[in-house]
Order: sequence, then structure tokens, then C-alpha cells
Amino acid sequence: MRQIRQPGPITPERIQWVEARGRAFSFRMESGMPLLDAARRGFAAQGFAGGVLSIGAGALGPFAYVMPALSKSDAHAAFYSDTFRPKGVSRLETGTMTLGMRDGAPFFHCHALWTEADGRPGGGHILPEETVVAEAVEVDAFGLDGAIFAAEPDAETNFKLFGPISHGMTSARTSCRAFALRLRPNQDVAIALEGFCRDRGIMRARIHGGVGSTIGVRFADGRSVEPFATELTVTSGMLAPGASGGTEAQLDVALVDYSGGLAKGRLVRGDNPVLMTMELVLEVIS
Repeated sequence: MRQIRQPGPITPERIQWVEARGRAFSFRMESGMPLLDAARRGFAAQGFAGGVLSIGAGALGPFAYVMPALSKSDAHAAFYSDTFRPKGVSRLETGTMTLGMRDGAPFFHCHALWTEADGRPGGGHILPEETVVAEAVEVDAFGLDGAIFAAEPDAETNFKLFGPISHGMTSARTSCRAFALRLRPNQDVAIALEGFCRDRGIMRARIHGGVGSTIGVRFADGRSVEPFATELTVTSGMLAPGASGGTEAQLDVALVDYSGGLAKGRLVRGDNPVLMTMELVLEVIS
């Protein structure tokens, strides 16, 4: 399996995780609101400090983003491009967001694909500080109680990355057992999730959110993405008994690579290692 050497020491715990309670719900993001504030208010209205959400459509403007890029030094295995600020309204095709905390304040990590006002398709990492909801849109969310994603320095990658930490239980209404996860570099996404579930006797789980990066991509239909640095969003995902009887992961994704190439499809199991991180929530299905 493909591997990329990271600049720092390998963290022994390859999956950072916290068990929590959670609930799926939908809410409306209002036009004219900063995207970060719209997301925060939607979760807060349901009693949650954070969680993950999926955007099936929507419109942003003003709007700022970065793409994956090669690193200019050995301080990082890969880096970010300069900031892009498309003119007019950009229309989202699909995206996922992790809403958590950074430096004591609400913050998000969001990857998406979109079409800009001039018709150019694009994708990348949306910047919270400069992005505004251009048209009202309904989004699907999953709130966490007992866990939150917090941005903390990560010695292995030399980035400040979201990872789940314990967070005080609240009075938010929940409906299921859930796990907040961060997968660390150089492990296959599907195999890591399958092993995590197997170790806990979980046969079925639904994936919510899903923001991260992989070392290129290999799709189940034989297609591949060769540029090694991607920014990826999980469009749908499940873990369920497969042909062998054991739990198998199915993940459909959309991504942009550092050359600007866009791709969508189902990941093949066993050949899609994490580049920097992969954040997601597992909803345990009893």
C-alpha cells in the first residue's frame, strides 16, 4: 500500500476516538449569514456544540478556499495552495463539514466540490473566515453529545488538526450510540474502520460527515487518481456484513487533487491510505 513519510514521530494510537451519544437532524442555513455562524447556530438550536454535516447543494458568495499543494519545505509532507476567491456566487455540488472548536472558539473543517459563477468546476478546503451563505439551504447534520472535535497540534504531520476529545454531556436529545473518529496517516480508510468496528462488536454503522485526505485514490471500478495529495469529502458511507460475513466498509467520495483534477466514486477496500487525516462519525445501528 502507498505510504508518505510524515515529518514527525509516528503516534502509536492510529485511530483517535471518543464514544458519545448523537442524533441526526436537518436545519436551514439562512442567506447572508457567514457559513461558520450558520452552522454553529444550526447545531446550537438542537443543543449541540458540534458534530458533522453534509451539504447536498447550496450557494456561497463571497467565498474563499484553498486546494492541496506540494510542500515547499520538509516541514510538511504536503501543504495548501494560495487562497482563491471566486467572483459572484459559487454553487455547491456536494460537501461535508466537521464543526468543532479551535483556540476556544467555534471552527470548521470543510471539503466540497462546486461550480463557480463562470462555469468552472472546482473543489477544495473552504475557509471559515471568508465564506458567506448566498442562498438559504437545508443541510443534514449529526450532533454529538459527550464528544467534540478540537483543533490541536499534531506532531506527526506538523499541522494543527481536528480530532475528537471528550466533552461534557448536555441536555441535548440523542437517539443512538456514536463514535467520533480521526484516522491518522498511512492506513487504509476502509480497513481501519472495519477493524475499529470488529474490535467493538459493531456489525452495522452509518458514516456521517467525512472530511480528510488520501494518498491518491483507487476506485472500485478500476479508475485511479495518481497525484498523491487530495482533499476528500465522503458523500455516503456504511459498514455492514459483507460476503465473508464480516463487517465491510463502503465509502463513496468526491475529491480534488493537487493538480486541480476532480473525481468521484466508490473507494476500493484496502488501497486508499490516509494522507494527513480523516474525520468522521460512526452512528451505531443496532
